[in-house]
Amino acid sequence: MSMRHNAGNGSAPSTSWVLKCTDLPQFDALLAHAERFYTDDKLHLRNLCKNSARCTGLVTIHRTAPALSSYAGIKPRTVILDYSRQRVTGETMELLFDLADAVKMTERREAMKTGVKINTTEDSPVLHHVLRLPENYPIGLQGPYNEDLPRPERSTHRSRSRTPPTETHATAEAVSPTSLKQHLKDGPSLLKFIHTVRKIIQQVTDDIRSGTKRSVSGKPFDSVLCIGVSGGTYFGTNCVASALQMDPAAFEASKGRKLRFVATMDPVDFHQATSDLNPSTTIVVVISKTFTDAETILNARTARSWLVESLKKEEGTKGATETNASATQMFAVTDNPIRSRQFGISKENTFPYLAICGRFSLCSPVGLLPLSLHFSYPVMCDFLKGAHDMDEHFFNAPLYDNIPVLLGLLGVWNSTFLGYSCRAVVPYTRALRDFPAYVQKLDMESNGKRVALDGTLLLHPTGEINLGEVGPTIQHSWIQLLHQGREMPVDFIGFMEPQQHIDVPGEALSHHDELMSHFFAQPDALATGKTVVEIIQEGVSEKLREHQACPGNRPSSSLLMTRLDAYATGQLIAMYEHRTVIQGFIWGINSFDRYGADLGIAFSKKVRSQISNSRKTGASVQGFDASTGRLLEHYLAHRKEADKKKVDLL
Repeated sequence: MSMRHNAGNGSAPSTSWVLKCTDLPQFDALLAHAERFYTDDKLHLRNLCKNSARCTGLVTIHRTAPALSSYAGIKPRTVILDYSRQRVTGETMELLFDLADAVKMTERREAMKTGVKINTTEDSPVLHHVLRLPENYPIGLQGPYNEDLPRPERSTHRSRSRTPPTETHATAEAVSPTSLKQHLKDGPSLLKFIHTVRKIIQQVTDDIRSGTKRSVSGKPFDSVLCIGVSGGTYFGTNCVASALQMDPAAFEASKGRKLRFVATMDPVDFHQATSDLNPSTTIVVVISKTFTDAETILNARTARSWLVESLKKEEGTKGATETNASATQMFAVTDNPIRSRQFGISKENTFPYLAICGRFSLCSPVGLLPLSLHFSYPVMCDFLKGAHDMDEHFFNAPLYDNIPVLLGLLGVWNSTFLGYSCRAVVPYTRALRDFPAYVQKLDMESNGKRVALDGTLLLHPTGEINLGEVGPTIQHSWIQLLHQGREMPVDFIGFMEPQQHIDVPGEALSHHDELMSHFFAQPDALATGKTVVEIIQEGVSEKLREHQACPGNRPSSSLLMTRLDAYATGQLIAMYEHRTVIQGFIWGINSFDRYGADLGIAFSKKVRSQISNSRKTGASVQGFDASTGRLLEHYLAHRKEADKKKVDLL
């Protein structure tokens, strides 16, 4: 069904989608409602949490559908969201749902699902959920895509090329050299293309992991060096890698293997990543949508030199060259295969990017290729199944039972109506140590915007400052700030089963139970706090009473899941992707472009050119403001002085 016929009351998206939430009476009703939480003591969480009926009503449970439970290695799962310690009542949630209805949130969600070009500034559909659809899924993409959405004038300033590639393929033999945009005209064709690419990844990773495909020196591969930028191509893949490191199935599949990342041009980054790698057994995966960004290509050339120089020193590989090293031990994930082949990477080792933007690319070859090389393709299939399960929940569950929708609405409530500018995600497992950084990247780059879809200024800030760290680490650091200093909502994430068990005989609790006792305690402590009256009753001296008092009323949500493995990691990734999208829908912004991030990159090109000219020809610093010019002169002069001292020593 087209969105034109699906729009409420026959209205076309071109008019309804430009409605700003601030123009709606439902927005004003929420503003008035929020004022009560600062004036009515009955709405302090200390009191709200005593209402058992309220608390019971603010819990939703998602259980994996029986059809998904039949997957090999996948047992039934539970995801519980308890948001009873948020500063909300049943009335609050009804008002939030009213606002969601008024901005046509469900229509926008359906438009995303069916391939409408909701990324209006870049004229693209948003299809990361399609990347994890099962083969032969009854896909409902519209084709050709609906053109009804409002599109502001497209900016001419982009540091990343949007030129469509002349060909997109995984291997020349298996996938015809056709632009991905050709497949976007038809849903089944797109899904078939995606699964063709996935099957090739499966075959290639099986050949490499089994030792069938070997290095220039004839040795089997045991390491992957993943090169990209410190954006979407790094944060998601690194997050999943650390999440699965100690999962029993993933640990067994990756035993004896190494996965390293180079995500910046910092030389320390490259040296740390390669310090324990053997070049003769290492695959280098270069991830770049355009294969033109200076940082990634610099690191790719550095990696190629590292391979060649090291291989030349190894007995039996004296004939190692850039040509055979690139063709044999380097892979590319790109939408510009011509550039990657000019670099020397073979057709057979080049895979399509298959993603609209980096931060939503994890389920494309961007993440799937390096993670399958390390953990195996079957493990990553479980990851994709988990992400798809959460997609199905997001697109089909009723709003009041829909975990990503609820998380998104609570984010809008806390940020726009209660005025919290920061929020935190706190997982109670070391395995998710990189998840907060991933969420930070995903959310802040997506929703840090200043204008609505039609290009007009917003009347309120969007996006929050996202912080986070694993639970035990923050117990004695910034949890102090949360209790007695600045306030921010928190998402606590815990698991019923640990990845690794330690149960010492004679101890009252296992390690995991001890850990989880804090997971359950901290939300209560933040919500209820500790009053001066309670402190007096404990006999504390007068001079310490105010120092020990904690106001409480700090909001939080608790996510409790069965266990953390590939399947659950996929669920978590998709859950937070969709939370981010929901907030963007409510605010009426485009969560899928990133022009602000591009600006600093564009400025750096001028600096890069100046440094190059000054190093090579001694050119003076020109064309910068006084501050930047002065700092550049100090920077360049230091290198000259250091070089002079080296000469004097000689």
